[in-house]
Amino acid sequence: MSQAVTEHRQSAPASLDLAVMTVSDTRTLESDSSGALIVSLAEAAGHRIVERLIVADEPNQMRPIVLDLSSRANVDAILVTGGTGISPRDQTFETVSSLLTRPLPGYGELFRMLSYAQIGPACILSRAVGGLIGSVPILVMPGSRAAVELAMTRIILPELPHIVGEANKQ
Repeated sequence: MSQAVTEHRQSAPASLDLAVMTVSDTRTLESDSSGALIVSLAEAAGHRIVERLIVADEPNQMRPIVLDLSSRANVDAILVTGGTGISPRDQTFETVSSLLTRPLPGYGELFRMLSYAQIGPACILSRAVGGLIGSVPILVMPGSRAAVELAMTRIILPELPHIVGEANKQ
């Protein structure tokens, strides 16, 4: 790793306040194992969950919630799971993409690259997306537990403090 990346990571916040949103028409907080995994992994890494919610896969419901979360002073980043496939009901990609002020295309590209090693070419069906809404990072991952574990352990937890630090530079 380069010295610049190491220095940036060292100056990044160690603990973040996160919002976790599951996009699903069928899950509840009790049955949402993917959202629970995000919470468990984030808390084990020293982050705090300030909001956890389930939202229907409806743009008119997702959009105001995401905008509200991104405007809160107590939310450093938003982690979203679900609604990233290609079925007609999967609308998370379009909804979140339309709200991004600064896309991070490398997030989805890296997720699909790592996912390829696990599931092969079916990874192209994933529309994981990330970016900033203002200065708040939002990272969207598929709804399966395996996808959440991959995204959280290999990409999000190692890099999110650095992303938040860079997004909030003056």
